[in-house]
Amino acid sequence: MSDLYKKIVSERSGLEKIIAKIPGFRGYKEMSARREADKLIREHVVRLLKDQMANLVSVEKKMINAGGLALVGKVKSAKTSFQTFIDRVNTAAPGYSGFYAAIKVESADLDKIYAFDAALVNYVDQFRETIAVLENAVVAKDQEKMGTGIAALEELAQEANTAFGMRDEIVTGIA
Repeated sequence: MSDLYKKIVSERSGLEKIIAKIPGFRGYKEMSARREADKLIREHVVRLLKDQMANLVSVEKKMINAGGLALVGKVKSAKTSFQTFIDRVNTAAPGYSGFYAAIKVESADLDKIYAFDAALVNYVDQFRETIAVLENAVVAKDQEKMGTGIAALEELAQEANTAFGMRDEIVTGIA
C-alpha cells in the first residue's frame, strides 16, 4: 500500500508540473498566493490593533481613577472610531477575489492594495504612540493634555478609516 501512496504522490507532483506549464495558470496561482498573503497581513495587523485597543481600555481605566471622568464620553467616541477601523480591517474584502468572483482586482490594483496594507502597519505604530501620549497625560493627571490626547486619537482613527475606505474603493472599483 505504501508503494501505491508513493506512486500517487509522485504523479501528483508531475501533474502540478504540467499544470504550471499551462498558459495563465501560473499567474492564477500567483494571484491566489497574493490573496493568501493579503489575508495574513490583515490578520497580523488586526492582532496588533487589538493589542492597542486593550492598551487604550487600560489607559481609560487609569484616566477615570485619575479624575478624568468628565472625558469618558470623548474616549468612548475615539474608541468607537478605533474599533470601527479594527473591524473594517478584520472583515475587509481580500486583495484578490478569485477566478469566478464578481469583483475582479487587477495586478496593478493589487500593488496599490499592498501599499495600503503596508500603511496599516504604520497606523499600528501611530496608535501605539498616540495612546502612549494619552497615558502620559493620565499619569501626570493633566486634564488639558488628556483632552488633547483623546482628540488626537479620534483624529487618527478617523484618518485610518478614511484611508481604509480608499482601499475598499480599489477593491470594489467604486471611485
